[in-house]
Amino acid sequence: MMLGHTVADKSIVPDNIYQIRAQVSKWIADPKIQVIISTGGTGVTGHDVTPEAIKPLLDKEIPGFAEIFRQISYEEIGLLSMQSRALAGTANGTYIFCLPGSTGAVTTGWDKILKTQLDTSQKCSFGKLLVRLNE
Repeated sequence: MMLGHTVADKSIVPDNIYQIRAQVSKWIADPKIQVIISTGGTGVTGHDVTPEAIKPLLDKEIPGFAEIFRQISYEEIGLLSMQSRALAGTANGTYIFCLPGSTGAVTTGWDKILKTQLDTSQKCSFGKLLVRLNE
């Protein structure tokens, strides 16, 4: 069984640390939202500020997500993968995943990591552990 069968909300937010942080904070505070997936703003240019916006909100970071994401991306796009500052963590019992904004990166993140990890039937997956995040 997959977590979050419905999309509770979606928003397009400008590349602004405080606007991103405000939107994600709103979602973190909503007990109905279990997973937040953001796309874009994880590169190295001046307007790429998603990790800076999200990191202070996290209770726990999941560094393995970014490591695995870059490893898989390396197989697909080579050295360009090192420019990704993908990020994942938990906040207030909610998972947060920050993916690069390209269609390929989003597809990679979903198909090769999140689809399986958010499946509650998978032993020790993020989905299975969701009920324990606030212990």
